[in-house]
Amino acid sequence: MSTAPRLSIVVPAYNVQDFIADTLDCILPQMRDGHELVLIDDGSTDATVERARAAFSAWPRCAVRVVQQANAGVADARNNGVAQARGDYILFVDSDDLLQPGALDGIDAAIAAHAPDVIATDFRIWYPGRTARPLEDHHLSYRPHVVVQGQEAILATYFADRHMYVWCKIIRRDIYLQLGLPLFPSGRLFEDMAVVPRLLAACRTLVYVPLVLLHYRQHPVSITRVITPRWCTDFVLALASARPYLESAGAGDSAAVRAEFDGAATLFYLCAIKTSFGLPASANPAQVRAAVREIYLGSLFGSVEQTLDRLERGALASVTLRNGRRCARQVRQALAGSKWFELRQTVNRAYKTWQMSRQQRLSNAG
Repeated sequence: MSTAPRLSIVVPAYNVQDFIADTLDCILPQMRDGHELVLIDDGSTDATVERARAAFSAWPRCAVRVVQQANAGVADARNNGVAQARGDYILFVDSDDLLQPGALDGIDAAIAAHAPDVIATDFRIWYPGRTARPLEDHHLSYRPHVVVQGQEAILATYFADRHMYVWCKIIRRDIYLQLGLPLFPSGRLFEDMAVVPRLLAACRTLVYVPLVLLHYRQHPVSITRVITPRWCTDFVLALASARPYLESAGAGDSAAVRAEFDGAATLFYLCAIKTSFGLPASANPAQVRAAVREIYLGSLFGSVEQTLDRLERGALASVTLRNGRRCARQVRQALAGSKWFELRQTVNRAYKTWQMSRQQRLSNAG
């Protein structure tokens, strides 16, 4: 009887023929006995599958599978990936990102030494079209190589860091299954932000490995094409939808978790509101901001004033006193419908849109 793999690497893919070979070429050389790679093709209409199979053919020793489904979106592809995975742990890698050398060995070492419910890692955001500072490293606040135990210790730091991505958390497959499938919300943006808090609430042990797991590619696309009313509402809804599950799992009993959750929700609300000023008039930005405001206010464990007071006192982890005071001031202005705030954000968003358009033109010209 064959032994179940130690780690399943799940790669959701849709129309990424220009990127998939590079992504797989960073994974396959690292694979060892006990690893499997499951590529979930989400109904691609280009050469994604053909190029993936070509990459696989160069590594016949690797345990790889291609699972094809009708196009349904990344959330459904993730759900299918969990259902198809056979490993003790699951690592998600997006189909245009680059796993860094030594990543799988680092994960294996953490499993062998500690066998935790979840392994957390650092990551690097990569802006291929940016000439200045194309790489930005992001580090977590857990103590490295130490077993972190309990909901409070795991979740309070998670919400303080606000790195919500599922691909920098390698989680036991049993944790996914005990929450039930389908888990990722179909058709929603920021589907991992809605699910990772639930997964971590079910974890009892975490080990932080301070290695840069992958390069997360940010494409130089126009903000006017990316930002939509749905982007703004889904961004705030992701955490809001997780709160009832945190309460039912007992995580809401911790004052530290409640405070850091409300702090993260507040900062994400401010981001969504600022972003909404890039929406065209036809999208009815005022209506979008009203919807975002309602979602945000309904998402908090405590009151808005309690959270803003913490920000103003510098009482939230990973938010400096200066930044906390500025954020609290802007949130108050946004909630009050300040015309000065709206004017500043309109001008700022127009400038950022021009910057991104210029960056895209330069990238295309190069």
